[in-house]
Amino acid sequence: MTIYTHLASDPASPLAGFLERARQQRLPLTELFQFAESFNAAGQREQAAELYKSWIAYNDSNPLLHLVYFNYSVTLRQMGDLAGSIHALRACLKLEPRFGQGHINLGRALEDAGLTGQAIQQWQVYAEATSEITPERVAHRLMVLQHTGRVLENAGLMEEAESTLWKAIELRPDRTEAGQHWTSLRQRQCKWPTLAPSEHVSARQLLDALSPLTLACYADDPVFQLAKAYRYCKSLVGRPDLNGFPKLQPRQKSGTGQRLRVGYVSSDLRDHAVGFALSEVFETHDRSSVEIYAYYCGEARTGDATQTRMMGAIDCWRDISAVSDSDAAKQIIADEIDILVDVNGYTKHARTRIFAYRPAPVIVSFCGYPGTMGSPFHQYVIADEQIIPPENEIYYSEKVLRIPCNQPVDRKRQIASRPGRAEAGLPEDGFIFACFNGAQKITAACFDRWMAILAATPGSFLWLLGGGEDVDQRLKQAAQQRGVAPERLIFASKAPNPKHLARIGLADLFLDTFPYGAHSTAGDALTMGLPVLTFPGNGFASRFCSSIVAAAGVPELICDGPDDFVRKAVGFAKDRQSLANVREALESRHDASVLRDIPALVRRLEELFWQMQGECERGETPVPDLGNLDIYYEVGAEIMKENVEFVDGAAYRQRYVEKLAEWHAFSPIPFDSRLWTAATAGARR
Repeated sequence: MTIYTHLASDPASPLAGFLERARQQRLPLTELFQFAESFNAAGQREQAAELYKSWIAYNDSNPLLHLVYFNYSVTLRQMGDLAGSIHALRACLKLEPRFGQGHINLGRALEDAGLTGQAIQQWQVYAEATSEITPERVAHRLMVLQHTGRVLENAGLMEEAESTLWKAIELRPDRTEAGQHWTSLRQRQCKWPTLAPSEHVSARQLLDALSPLTLACYADDPVFQLAKAYRYCKSLVGRPDLNGFPKLQPRQKSGTGQRLRVGYVSSDLRDHAVGFALSEVFETHDRSSVEIYAYYCGEARTGDATQTRMMGAIDCWRDISAVSDSDAAKQIIADEIDILVDVNGYTKHARTRIFAYRPAPVIVSFCGYPGTMGSPFHQYVIADEQIIPPENEIYYSEKVLRIPCNQPVDRKRQIASRPGRAEAGLPEDGFIFACFNGAQKITAACFDRWMAILAATPGSFLWLLGGGEDVDQRLKQAAQQRGVAPERLIFASKAPNPKHLARIGLADLFLDTFPYGAHSTAGDALTMGLPVLTFPGNGFASRFCSSIVAAAGVPELICDGPDDFVRKAVGFAKDRQSLANVREALESRHDASVLRDIPALVRRLEELFWQMQGECERGETPVPDLGNLDIYYEVGAEIMKENVEFVDGAAYRQRYVEKLAEWHAFSPIPFDSRLWTAATAGARR
């Protein structure tokens, strides 16, 4: 022990100061661990051991003393002092008899000392002490934690909900229910990194727990998105009992003059972005060609203007919110629906199992969900040329059909009178960048871009939707950490939709998020004359905004990538005339734009409905392509570790091909119609 005495007596030694602070009880536990582990990392284990020993001697009343003894034992073991390690572990367990890792390590140390009997006895003591932890009790605790987290989340207590759900995750990290909500909560609170593993929960387990919608906010990876949707559908729906649900045959309607019966299923047929989008669509449908049924599965509404308007525009409204999935499917069958439209996808209150009963000959995904369903029963997906160009169809299990623009806008929405900037809480002068997307779409990389833009444009501000006091403060702190004054972030308070629409145009330039871009918010901004700057990625959610911008007639606002996005945003702020020219173009094309041509959109939509019906009558209904998706999921999970935010389409596909080739070299992969084709494999030889 002479070396310890020398180190402690040398006033120039870093250890001397730490020892003095430990003696005076002024060395907090966190700093103790930090300093001791820095000694260990540098190979100076004797210094670490001396620091632990001294801290223990002078801080014996600390409630976490057992953790210090535990770390001390690990350091002693690394030094080869097995006896000292055993002494420290016994002291640890005397203070906290239920500390599981202490029992495990003590047993291992006794075993290594040749005391096998004592090692077994040590482990048996702990096993007996925790015998009340039965599978049933674990299951009950898990259920209680999940329910508590859900209630806290619904009450808006996000921090408390996150903490509660984390306990559930650590209890059973292999169960995904808590993880889905936990990650979503972190996204909504702008907590980065979103996936924060621990000693008990791996990054892969958190990745596996992501829902498809949360994944779309996390990464632009349409192959992994498809594989995730496929796995999610299997977990969510499984294989329902189809007894009593015979396969439906199409009714011969093509060329007969009979109307096609189309059913829309959604929880959002109300004052909601989806409700606003579909209101005028319902009113514009050619009632001599199609008969419209709506199946509402959302929360009960009273005095909802959008819902009342929809009810008056369609042939039949059915509320199935309190009806079981199988009974809802039977009702749809009884209604003799020809084309059933899933407007929810994998969003809140979705009733995906209804579609698994195949209650209509044709099932199509449209409007409410930005991605593929990866299910065996969704046969079509409706999008547009910008969202899903032909080369990207391989990322979808459904057959892709296209309308002019995938974002219907309601030209009849009420808009209040436009306020002044001061009334909206904005400075009269200064360039106002804005983004009215939900906080869950703001990633660390996205925020970095925004701060780079603000840093390059003195006198500018960023106007965001308020996410609550904690979230707003977190973003202000993040701005300050990036060298941007926090007061340059301005948060819009909640407002009725007509008033929110009216204030949008006060901003100068809308900055899109990535990888989940603006959808209805982009349509709202462009409608109010606010230019929207965006850049498309590879997937549905990351390309949607560019579709809306193109349909509004201002493709010059579509950037080539994140660097071009920053460059153009800064350029518009410094050259106000160039932005004024864009605003003029936007205004001049307003009424004639594809975005606002709802009659043309609805006509094309009806053409597609009849095309699906014709294919069904001829026995040509497509079968969803689900080949190799388990393999694609594993490959995608590997690629996700690389944490690459943006890559162009060719490079993106090449990354997958290279990984698939590695898998194939180990265990041959059957060819599919996506990336692992005979031609692809041949090119790798």
